[in-house]
Amino acid sequence: MRIEEHPIVGFQRGKSLQFKFNGQPLNGYEGETIAAALHAAGIKVLSHSHEKHRPRGFYCAIGNCSSCLMVVNGEPNVRICVEMLQEGMEISTQIGKGDILG
Repeated sequence: MRIEEHPIVGFQRGKSLQFKFNGQPLNGYEGETIAAALHAAGIKVLSHSHEKHRPRGFYCAIGNCSSCLMVVNGEPNVRICVEMLQEGMEISTQIGKGDILG
């Protein structure tokens, strides 16, 4: 879901970028955060709580909470609400507290 037109605010999108989320190819735009690109692609669950495994979504959007921690290009615990999208990024859902498996 992405706002395409607004009666007052004009949108100037950057160039289209390709990235992968959990192996699935997606598109976003230069100048937006990873979280914004995922949200626009319909991905609303970004992580799960550690104890009760409840779904967590886009919450603070300023890097304060831990609801949006994901693995980005192999690095765990990246706050995707403040991390800008780049061409070719590999983003994946983080399981647990960010231990790198493998």
